[in-house]
Amino acid sequence: MNHCVNDIAVQGAAPLFFMDYLATGTLDPSVAEQVVEGIADACKHNGCALIGGETAEMPGFYPDGEYDLAGFIVGVVERDRIITGKDVQIGDVVLGLPSNGLHTNGYSLARKLLFEIAHYSPDDYVNEIKNKVGNELMRTHKSYWPALRKLIDGQCVSALAHVTGGGITENLPRVLPRGTAALIELGSWPVLPLFEHLQQLGNVPQEEMLRTFNMGLGMLVVVPLAKFKKAQGVLDRVGEKAYTVGRIVKGERKVIYS
Repeated sequence: MNHCVNDIAVQGAAPLFFMDYLATGTLDPSVAEQVVEGIADACKHNGCALIGGETAEMPGFYPDGEYDLAGFIVGVVERDRIITGKDVQIGDVVLGLPSNGLHTNGYSLARKLLFEIAHYSPDDYVNEIKNKVGNELMRTHKSYWPALRKLIDGQCVSALAHVTGGGITENLPRVLPRGTAALIELGSWPVLPLFEHLQQLGNVPQEEMLRTFNMGLGMLVVVPLAKFKKAQGVLDRVGEKAYTVGRIVKGERKVIYS
Protein backbone atom coordinates (compact mmCIF):
# COMPACT_ATOMS: atom_id res chain seq x y z
CA MET A 1 0.00 0.00 0.00
CA ASN A 2 2.85 2.37 0.86
CA HIS A 3 4.30 1.72 -2.60
CA CYS A 4 1.07 3.06 -4.13
CA VAL A 5 1.12 6.12 -1.85
CA ASN A 6 4.70 6.91 -2.90
CA ASP A 7 3.84 6.44 -6.58
CA ILE A 8 1.20 9.18 -6.53
CA ALA A 9 3.07 11.36 -4.03
CA VAL A 10 5.72 12.08 -6.66
CA GLN A 11 3.11 14.12 -8.54
CA GLY A 12 2.18 15.89 -5.30
CA ALA A 13 -1.06 13.93 -4.83
CA ALA A 14 -2.49 13.29 -1.37
CA PRO A 15 -3.92 9.76 -0.97
CA LEU A 16 -7.72 9.64 -0.67
CA PHE A 17 -8.79 6.00 -0.81
CA PHE A 18 -7.50 2.53 -1.48
CA MET A 19 -9.05 -0.73 -2.70
CA ASP A 20 -7.52 -4.18 -2.42
CA TYR A 21 -7.82 -7.44 -4.39
CA LEU A 22 -6.94 -10.74 -2.74
CA ALA A 23 -6.99 -13.96 -4.79
CA THR A 24 -6.17 -17.48 -3.61
CA GLY A 25 -6.98 -21.12 -4.29
CA THR A 26 -8.83 -21.69 -1.02
CA LEU A 27 -9.42 -18.78 1.32
CA ASP A 28 -7.75 -19.03 4.73
CA PRO A 29 -9.70 -16.60 6.95
CA SER A 30 -6.73 -16.05 9.29
CA VAL A 31 -4.45 -15.06 6.39
CA ALA A 32 -7.11 -12.79 4.89
CA GLU A 33 -7.59 -11.13 8.27
CA GLN A 34 -3.86 -10.42 8.60
CA VAL A 35 -3.62 -9.06 5.06
CA VAL A 36 -6.60 -6.72 5.41
CA GLU A 37 -5.49 -5.62 8.87
CA GLY A 38 -2.07 -4.70 7.49
CA ILE A 39 -3.61 -2.72 4.64
CA ALA A 40 -5.96 -0.93 7.05
CA ASP A 41 -3.05 0.03 9.32
CA ALA A 42 -1.13 1.42 6.36
CA CYS A 43 -4.17 3.40 5.22
CA LYS A 44 -4.56 4.89 8.69
CA HIS A 45 -0.88 5.86 8.76
CA ASN A 46 -1.22 7.63 5.41
CA GLY A 47 -4.55 9.35 6.15
CA CYS A 48 -6.24 7.25 3.48
CA ALA A 49 -9.55 5.33 3.55
CA LEU A 50 -9.84 1.63 2.74
CA ILE A 51 -13.23 1.73 1.06
CA GLY A 52 -13.57 -1.84 -0.17
CA GLY A 53 -12.05 -4.49 -2.35
CA GLU A 54 -12.55 -7.99 -3.69
CA THR A 55 -11.63 -11.48 -2.56
CA ALA A 56 -11.50 -14.28 -5.14
CA GLU A 57 -11.21 -18.05 -4.61
CA MET A 58 -9.80 -19.88 -7.65
CA PRO A 59 -9.12 -23.55 -6.80
CA GLY A 60 -6.59 -25.11 -9.13
CA PHE A 61 -5.18 -21.78 -10.23
CA TYR A 62 -3.11 -21.02 -7.11
CA PRO A 63 -1.09 -23.67 -5.23
CA ASP A 64 -2.09 -24.34 -1.63
CA GLY A 65 -0.87 -21.65 0.73
CA GLU A 66 -0.24 -19.04 -1.99
CA TYR A 67 -2.19 -15.89 -2.74
CA ASP A 68 -2.07 -12.87 -5.00
CA LEU A 69 -2.51 -9.34 -3.67
CA ALA A 70 -3.06 -6.17 -5.66
CA GLY A 71 -4.15 -2.64 -4.82
CA PHE A 72 -5.59 0.48 -6.38
CA ILE A 73 -5.19 4.01 -5.03
CA VAL A 74 -6.75 7.38 -5.80
CA GLY A 75 -5.21 10.69 -4.75
CA VAL A 76 -5.83 14.36 -5.43
CA VAL A 77 -3.72 17.40 -6.25
CA GLU A 78 -4.65 20.83 -7.56
CA ARG A 79 -3.96 21.00 -11.30
CA ASP A 80 -1.63 24.00 -10.97
CA ARG A 81 0.37 22.22 -8.24
CA ILE A 82 1.05 18.95 -10.07
CA ILE A 83 4.75 18.10 -9.88
CA THR A 84 6.02 17.09 -13.31
CA GLY A 85 9.71 18.00 -13.23
CA LYS A 86 9.25 20.92 -15.64
CA ASP A 87 10.73 23.28 -13.03
CA VAL A 88 13.98 21.32 -12.66
CA GLN A 89 17.01 23.49 -13.42
CA ILE A 90 20.74 23.00 -13.71
CA GLY A 91 22.22 23.51 -10.25
CA ASP A 92 19.31 21.96 -8.34
CA VAL A 93 20.31 19.62 -5.51
CA VAL A 94 19.30 15.95 -5.36
CA LEU A 95 18.44 14.65 -1.89
CA GLY A 96 18.04 10.96 -1.17
CA LEU A 97 15.66 9.67 1.51
CA PRO A 98 16.77 6.30 2.91
CA SER A 99 14.97 3.03 2.28
CA ASN A 100 14.72 0.32 4.91
CA GLY A 101 15.28 -2.65 2.62
CA LEU A 102 14.35 -4.01 -0.79
CA HIS A 103 10.97 -2.26 -0.69
CA THR A 104 9.13 -3.84 -3.65
CA ASN A 105 11.75 -4.54 -6.28
CA GLY A 106 14.70 -6.83 -6.89
CA TYR A 107 13.16 -9.85 -5.19
CA SER A 108 13.77 -12.26 -8.07
CA LEU A 109 17.53 -11.68 -7.97
CA ALA A 110 17.60 -11.48 -4.17
CA ARG A 111 15.80 -14.83 -3.81
CA LYS A 112 18.14 -16.47 -6.30
CA LEU A 113 21.24 -15.19 -4.51
CA LEU A 114 20.04 -15.88 -0.98
CA PHE A 115 18.26 -19.21 -1.45
CA GLU A 116 19.87 -20.81 -4.53
CA ILE A 117 23.44 -19.49 -4.41
CA ALA A 118 23.98 -19.10 -0.65
CA HIS A 119 21.47 -21.85 0.29
CA TYR A 120 20.07 -19.85 3.20
CA SER A 121 16.67 -20.57 4.67
CA PRO A 122 14.29 -17.79 5.78
CA ASP A 123 15.12 -18.58 9.43
CA ASP A 124 18.90 -18.37 9.01
CA TYR A 125 20.59 -15.51 10.86
CA VAL A 126 23.27 -13.94 8.65
CA ASN A 127 25.98 -11.91 10.36
CA GLU A 128 26.61 -9.77 7.28
CA ILE A 129 23.05 -8.40 7.37
CA LYS A 130 22.61 -8.71 11.17
CA ASN A 131 19.19 -10.26 10.74
CA LYS A 132 17.34 -13.39 9.74
CA VAL A 133 16.96 -13.68 5.98
CA GLY A 134 13.17 -13.87 6.09
CA ASN A 135 12.86 -10.83 8.36
CA GLU A 136 15.11 -8.80 6.09
CA LEU A 137 13.11 -9.67 2.99
CA MET A 138 9.81 -8.86 4.69
CA ARG A 139 10.64 -5.33 5.82
CA THR A 140 7.77 -2.93 5.20
CA HIS A 141 8.03 -0.65 2.16
CA LYS A 142 8.45 2.79 3.71
CA SER A 143 5.91 5.58 3.11
CA TYR A 144 7.48 8.95 2.37
CA TRP A 145 4.22 10.89 2.25
CA PRO A 146 4.46 12.50 5.73
CA ALA A 147 7.82 14.06 4.82
CA LEU A 148 6.98 14.82 1.18
CA ARG A 149 3.77 16.60 2.16
CA LYS A 150 5.74 19.05 4.30
CA LEU A 151 8.35 19.60 1.57
CA ILE A 152 5.65 20.22 -1.03
CA ASP A 153 3.76 22.62 1.25
CA GLY A 154 7.03 24.48 1.79
CA GLN A 155 7.54 24.77 -2.00
CA CYS A 156 10.88 22.99 -1.70
CA VAL A 157 10.38 20.48 -4.51
CA SER A 158 11.23 20.67 -8.22
CA ALA A 159 10.75 16.95 -8.85
CA LEU A 160 10.35 13.62 -7.05
CA ALA A 161 11.37 10.11 -8.09
CA HIS A 162 10.20 6.95 -6.33
CA VAL A 163 13.09 4.47 -6.60
CA THR A 164 11.46 1.18 -7.59
CA GLY A 165 12.16 -1.25 -10.45
CA GLY A 166 15.02 0.14 -12.52
CA GLY A 167 16.67 1.75 -9.51
CA ILE A 168 18.03 5.28 -9.54
CA THR A 169 19.33 4.69 -13.06
CA GLU A 170 15.91 4.42 -14.69
CA ASN A 171 13.56 6.24 -12.32
CA LEU A 172 15.25 9.63 -11.93
CA PRO A 173 15.46 10.43 -15.69
CA ARG A 174 11.66 10.26 -15.92
CA VAL A 175 11.36 13.61 -14.16
CA LEU A 176 14.27 15.38 -15.87
CA PRO A 177 13.40 17.92 -18.57
CA ARG A 178 15.29 18.01 -21.86
CA GLY A 179 18.76 19.47 -21.54
CA THR A 180 19.33 18.21 -18.02
CA ALA A 181 20.93 15.16 -16.40
CA ALA A 182 21.59 14.07 -12.83
CA LEU A 183 25.09 13.66 -11.46
CA ILE A 184 24.87 11.19 -8.57
CA GLU A 185 27.84 10.75 -6.26
CA LEU A 186 28.38 7.14 -5.24
CA GLY A 187 29.41 6.85 -1.60
CA SER A 188 27.39 9.89 -0.53
CA TRP A 189 24.84 7.70 1.28
CA PRO A 190 25.12 4.47 3.30
CA VAL A 191 24.34 1.39 1.24
CA LEU A 192 22.39 -1.11 3.35
CA PRO A 193 24.31 -4.25 4.41
CA LEU A 194 21.75 -6.40 2.57
CA PHE A 195 22.71 -4.92 -0.79
CA GLU A 196 26.43 -5.25 -0.09
CA HIS A 197 25.95 -8.90 0.85
CA LEU A 198 23.84 -9.62 -2.24
CA GLN A 199 26.51 -8.08 -4.45
CA GLN A 200 29.20 -10.23 -2.82
CA LEU A 201 27.16 -13.44 -3.10
CA GLY A 202 26.64 -13.10 -6.83
CA ASN A 203 29.65 -10.95 -7.76
CA VAL A 204 27.03 -8.63 -9.27
CA PRO A 205 28.40 -5.67 -11.28
CA GLN A 206 27.76 -2.27 -9.72
CA GLU A 207 25.83 -1.13 -12.79
CA GLU A 208 23.39 -4.02 -12.42
CA MET A 209 23.01 -3.41 -8.68
CA LEU A 210 22.08 0.22 -9.34
CA ARG A 211 19.56 -0.80 -12.01
CA THR A 212 17.96 -3.59 -9.96
CA PHE A 213 17.87 -2.38 -6.35
CA ASN A 214 17.21 0.93 -4.58
CA MET A 215 20.64 0.57 -2.92
CA GLY A 216 19.44 2.29 0.25
CA LEU A 217 17.55 5.25 -1.26
CA GLY A 218 13.78 4.89 -1.64
CA MET A 219 12.90 8.43 -2.74
CA LEU A 220 14.84 11.16 -4.56
CA VAL A 221 13.93 14.81 -4.08
CA VAL A 222 15.16 17.46 -6.52
CA VAL A 223 15.38 20.74 -4.59
CA PRO A 224 16.08 24.24 -5.97
CA LEU A 225 19.45 25.42 -4.67
CA ALA A 226 17.79 28.46 -3.06
CA LYS A 227 15.48 26.16 -1.07
CA PHE A 228 18.15 23.67 0.01
CA LYS A 229 18.53 24.89 3.61
CA LYS A 230 14.77 25.23 4.01
CA ALA A 231 14.28 21.66 2.78
CA GLN A 232 16.86 20.40 5.27
CA GLY A 233 15.04 22.22 8.06
CA VAL A 234 11.69 20.74 7.05
CA LEU A 235 13.12 17.22 6.98
CA ASP A 236 14.79 17.71 10.37
CA ARG A 237 11.49 18.80 11.90
CA VAL A 238 9.62 15.73 10.64
CA GLY A 239 12.47 13.43 11.68
CA GLU A 240 13.32 12.27 8.17
CA LYS A 241 16.98 11.62 7.39
CA ALA A 242 18.21 12.87 4.02
CA TYR A 243 21.51 12.65 2.16
CA THR A 244 22.82 15.09 -0.42
CA VAL A 245 23.54 12.62 -3.21
CA GLY A 246 23.93 14.73 -6.34
CA ARG A 247 22.99 17.71 -8.46
CA ILE A 248 21.37 18.54 -11.76
CA VAL A 249 23.79 19.23 -14.61
CA LYS A 250 23.64 19.83 -18.35
CA GLY A 251 22.89 16.66 -20.29
CA GLU A 252 20.18 14.57 -21.88
CA ARG A 253 17.86 12.97 -19.34
CA LYS A 254 20.14 10.35 -17.81
CA VAL A 255 21.92 9.57 -14.57
CA ILE A 256 25.68 9.98 -14.46
CA TYR A 257 27.48 8.30 -11.56
CA SER A 258 30.72 9.70 -10.14
